[in-house]
Amino acid sequence: MAMTEPTPPAVATASTRDRLLDAAAQLFYEEGVHVGVDTLCRAAGVSKRSMYKLFDSKDELVAASLERSAPDFELDLLPAADDCRSPRARILHVFERLEYLERDHEFRGCPFVAAAIQVKSSEHPASRVARRQKDKLTAFFRYEAERGGASDPALLARQLTLVFDGASAQSVIQAKDLDGLAVTTASTLVDAAGVSSSEAPADSRLA
Repeated sequence: MAMTEPTPPAVATASTRDRLLDAAAQLFYEEGVHVGVDTLCRAAGVSKRSMYKLFDSKDELVAASLERSAPDFELDLLPAADDCRSPRARILHVFERLEYLERDHEFRGCPFVAAAIQVKSSEHPASRVARRQKDKLTAFFRYEAERGGASDPALLARQLTLVFDGASAQSVIQAKDLDGLAVTTASTLVDAAGVSSSEAPADSRLA
């Protein structure tokens, strides 16, 4: 009878890392980043020793879990690159998605804002991840604002990010639906900035 080949260490390590990151992303979002290491390791089904072999500290794990959740969060919010709607429609898509997601009882606001507020230090690894993600959202708004002919694309992008974060926090604090307020507020800003509602040429769309 042939002997079963042992699992290569790299595969086992990847599996452990995945379980830790998945458990961390869920627990930190649902309960906060101050969830204890013991609780986290139990949820992931891994030992503390294994965790500290993969991550030098819990702070590093918090940051890595945010990085892990970022692509899914972006996919939930941003329009597809080949979405041929106008810049105005593409911007408002983000707020429409936010209002759709916040009607889910599991919604607990923007995970990046929540983590940065909880860790408090601007130099914490999680705060740096949060800033990168917020900068990416602002960059998306600015790109579409420029494409749509906004009078001041940089200012509008910052205003829209402010509305997004404020709406996310309001939904959690008040524990009730936004009832279209995020979309209408963003619409007011976009229209005041003169963003076009006309469809742009295909070769000017975000690649």
